[in-house]
Amino acid sequence: MRVPSLFLLFYNGWKNKPFGGFGMIRRLEGRDHEECLRLLKRESAENVFIIGDIEAYGYDQNFQQVWGEFNEQNELMAVLLKYRENYIPYAKTEEFDARGFAQIMEANGHFTFLSGLERCTAKIEPYLPYKLKRRRTFYYAKCTALNEDAKNIDTSEVRLAVPDDTKRLVDLLQAIPEFSDSIISEENKRESLESGVARTFYIERDDRFVSTASTTAENSLSAMVVGVATHPDYKRQGMASACMVALCEELLGEGKELCLFYDNPDAGTIYKKLGFEDIGFWIMNSYQH
Repeated sequence: MRVPSLFLLFYNGWKNKPFGGFGMIRRLEGRDHEECLRLLKRESAENVFIIGDIEAYGYDQNFQQVWGEFNEQNELMAVLLKYRENYIPYAKTEEFDARGFAQIMEANGHFTFLSGLERCTAKIEPYLPYKLKRRRTFYYAKCTALNEDAKNIDTSEVRLAVPDDTKRLVDLLQAIPEFSDSIISEENKRESLESGVARTFYIERDDRFVSTASTTAENSLSAMVVGVATHPDYKRQGMASACMVALCEELLGEGKELCLFYDNPDAGTIYKKLGFEDIGFWIMNSYQH
């Protein structure tokens, strides 16, 4: 399909172009960083991926670009991040130029995924001309402070992992049925721990890791909790909660908000007892061209 030249000019950041009858959309640059961060940090847990990717890779990479929508007062109101084949939108309010964002995605032949808060993705979906291949919906929760009861959980056994602990961590995760479909490699785990974008807390018994909780996508304002697990032989002893509390105490102490996905309401009940609150749904759509 031939892409209209106006879309190509817009995509390449040649000029600001109004789309959809809302504000003005243009490519963001380094000079926009302060204003962009000011918008995103209003909901830093909700924007954990956008903030992390911008801090790591900036605004002008072959695999990453960022667009922003400005209102008539030239205030940044919405952001669209492209990381490789994935797009993540964020808007200050429910009213933003969803059609304009969809046109950017359509103009890019490498578009495959749309993910983000449902309140944002739902606005864009009707304007995408591609067939939806798969849709996944997760509860999205965040924590800005631990509950008082959580602060009383004993964390004396919990330790912070170092890169040399990678093999024992992977051995634990591979022994847990819930992670049977996950691709877990020692190389990736070690790289994440060494680079500082992830942390892992664990409990050791009988010379092996038996419970763990980790972060990923860490940035200056927020982090995502992942890999919360306990070996089947050691369940129902409160170990995962202890790992979670140790993790939360350390990162909240650094002024970071924490977030996580879950699709099991029972797991959600456990997280809420610690201090997590639902903030909506996270959508992961894949499209067939």
